[in-house]
Amino acid sequence: MNGTPATVIVVGSGPTGLLLAGDLAGAGVPVTVLEKRPHKTSNLSRAFVLHARTLEQLDARPSPTTTLNGRASRAPLSRSLADDLEAVGRPLDRLRLFGRLGIDLSALPSRFNHLLVLPQYEVEKVLKRRAAEEGADFRYETELTGLAQDADGVTVEVRGPEGCTESLRAAYVVGADGMRSAVRDAIGLPFPGTSVIRSVVLADVRLAEEPPGLLTVNAVGDAFAFLAPFGDGYHRVIGWHRGRDVPDSEPLDLAEVKEITRLALGRDFGMHDARWMSRFHSDERQAPAYRVGRVFLAGDAAHVHTPAGGQGMNTGLQDAANLSWKLAAVIVGQADPALLDTYQAERHPVGRTVLRSSGGIVRLAMAKRPWTLAARAALTAFLNAVGPARRAVAAQVTGIGYRYPAPRGAHRLTGTRVPDVALAGGGRLYEVLRGGRFVLLTPEPYEPGPSRAGRLTVAHWASGRRTTVLVRPDGYAAWAADSADAAQIERALTAQAGV
Repeated sequence: MNGTPATVIVVGSGPTGLLLAGDLAGAGVPVTVLEKRPHKTSNLSRAFVLHARTLEQLDARPSPTTTLNGRASRAPLSRSLADDLEAVGRPLDRLRLFGRLGIDLSALPSRFNHLLVLPQYEVEKVLKRRAAEEGADFRYETELTGLAQDADGVTVEVRGPEGCTESLRAAYVVGADGMRSAVRDAIGLPFPGTSVIRSVVLADVRLAEEPPGLLTVNAVGDAFAFLAPFGDGYHRVIGWHRGRDVPDSEPLDLAEVKEITRLALGRDFGMHDARWMSRFHSDERQAPAYRVGRVFLAGDAAHVHTPAGGQGMNTGLQDAANLSWKLAAVIVGQADPALLDTYQAERHPVGRTVLRSSGGIVRLAMAKRPWTLAARAALTAFLNAVGPARRAVAAQVTGIGYRYPAPRGAHRLTGTRVPDVALAGGGRLYEVLRGGRFVLLTPEPYEPGPSRAGRLTVAHWASGRRTTVLVRPDGYAAWAADSADAAQIERALTAQAGV
């Protein structure tokens, strides 16, 4: 790269940036994470659920090392990041959207036929530990102040602790620095959209009465409220009242939070001892491009939307899972740089769909006019009566229903999520994916040549299926054939996996 180090700079250490950093470092790519906040755990997160597809992605990543007697040892591949989070979260098999409409998750065609309720900081703890142990370099209290790129790399200007300035050079930069992304501003991308809900209130409170469910959510008239547990005796309250449109800077007291909750949920559950309260506004925005040259956007830097359906953090984590293996493959020379163009082609449509679905949920939940109430009632009746439509909604909200574009004439499985199938000889596909490689799932014996050693894993169906599928590191089908000879497999490996 003409003197440019083959490194990646990730700006932002939220869940999206942390997953990216861990994946890249685990693939042997030097990565630096820039974070303008101090190095401490924050309770300011608004995300509280992990959906099935995100849990599947985390199941495809091994748990970090553990330290015993001062020595680090790799946790067995039989344990994953998903296992670590399942141990601290609480599963819920039904997600309520509005009124009488909810999604039954118990029938999802996934090992994770539930959503996992846990605050975002618990996700960040696990991802941070993994990224650090893989060798990612974290630089806190370091703010990006400028960015310039050329054909060979990217130069970023940063201001560190005590105002010290510095220039850093990398092959690629990923902006995972949230809605007010300095990276997005530096590359001149707009962030079109609107504020959908203003003056949303947040509070962390203790409750004298335990809510009836793990997640409590409802909208009545002009009021909406959501309750979720932190697991430490406190609950997060998110509320909104249509008639209370004030700036985010307007003071907030517990009485207002309790009033909104009573209107939406029927009672305030004896809220007391608020340790934190704030206001924010919820926007619907999406960058027109997720890539400009050697700079990428992911997570809230690329798209923001309402919290309806709990899709925000999940969409960002799936952005990271899509981008990380592609960057690693290009940097280590296993793939043509054109592979990076597929990040925009695959993830931008998903972000657009999430914007529309989450916005639609909010608008229906807060329906007030007779025709919108009638539309909500009709939709509820339709989804409750029609199984395929109900399953399609569940697949979209949980992320398992998305598929990526495939070339014309490609096999029907190309671009689809590959389920966590059982393998001959024991084990599961997503356990094998923890190696970070492509997996050739085939019914026939296949011996990869010496040049592919360490770059491809071969596995076999436990069932009698005859289809051969080349599975990408992110669990999607890169190529498939109902019957394939060795020559076809060789061509597919070269074209799709660069191995």
